[in-house]
Amino acid sequence: MERLPLATNPVTERNLPSQGRWRDEDYLGFTDHARRLVEFTDGCIEKLPVPTDRHHRVLGELYRLFFAWLGDSGVVHFAGVRLRIREGKYREPDLLLLCDRTDGRRQNRFWLGADLVMEVVSPDDPNRDWITKRADYAEAGIPEYWIVDPIAEAITVLELDGPAYAEHGAFGLNARATSPLLPGFAVDVAALFQSD
Repeated sequence: MERLPLATNPVTERNLPSQGRWRDEDYLGFTDHARRLVEFTDGCIEKLPVPTDRHHRVLGELYRLFFAWLGDSGVVHFAGVRLRIREGKYREPDLLLLCDRTDGRRQNRFWLGADLVMEVVSPDDPNRDWITKRADYAEAGIPEYWIVDPIAEAITVLELDGPAYAEHGAFGLNARATSPLLPGFAVDVAALFQSD
C-alpha cells in the first residue's frame, strides 16, 4: 500500500498516523472529511482509484434497478458508505443494500453489515474485487456479493455458504443475472453493458 499524500497542508499531514499505526477512530475521523474513497485494514489505509465514467454509469443503472425493486421496504446506497467488516477493517462497497430499512445494522456513521454488496471491478487491481473483497465480505457474513466486470461484460453472483462464497451464477451478455436473496429480481446483462 502506498503512503498517501492525504492533506494539502504539510503540518496537517505530519499529524496523521503512519501506515500500520492507524486506529479505527483515526480512519473514521479522516474519512468523515475525505473527498476520495479510502478503505482501512489493520492499521493501514488505502485510497481507491477514481471511478471511470463507465464505472459510474453501470453502477448508477444497477442502483436504479435495485432501488426500484426494493421500493420503500429496503435501502440501497452508492459507494461512500463505510461498511465495518470487523474491528480494524472497513470497506466502502460500490453498492450496498439492506432488505429492511429498519435493520439495526444500518448506522449513520458506518453500517455494521448488509444483505448484499456489489463491486464494479477496477482495472487497476482486479484481484482486490475478485479475491481480497470476496474474503472480506465473507468474513463479515454478507449473504450475497455481486462482482460486476465491465471488461468481460459479465456479472458473477456469489452466495454465502458457511464461511465462504459459492457461485450462484456467472452471467454473460446473453443472460439475466439473478439474486438468491431477491427472488424474481434479474438484470439483463447485455442491456446493462451495452446502453452507453
